[in-house]
Amino acid sequence: MSQITVPSDRRYTKDHEWAQETEGQLTFGITAFAVEQLGDITLINLDVKVGGTVTAGKAFGTIESVKTLSDLYAPVSGTVVAINDALETTPELVNEDPWGRGWMIRIAPSGGDLSSLMDSSAYQSHVESSDH
Repeated sequence: MSQITVPSDRRYTKDHEWAQETEGQLTFGITAFAVEQLGDITLINLDVKVGGTVTAGKAFGTIESVKTLSDLYAPVSGTVVAINDALETTPELVNEDPWGRGWMIRIAPSGGDLSSLMDSSAYQSHVESSDH
């Protein structure tokens, strides 16, 4: 595995999703490690709409690559306030910039917080100790 940089300004799940808080909203995406494991992303299907809700630990869509099809899980619950529509026609944005332009959805959280998620150092340890 190549060395993956893990930004310290967000929180992480064991399933390799990230959540970043900005002005009371949370943006979700997948980590660079997840992208490396998946390979070239070919399709992203987000099963939510603006105004809909997501539930922590439940799938909100799928991501398909040349290697596999995987579910995307919400790190926390809330109401969807934005969807990255660019991924519909250019899913490769996730490969190119998983920490930025490859974000998936943005929510207004409905309780709970990010403290149950890993910080960057805990996530880095999780990646280093997991079977790939």
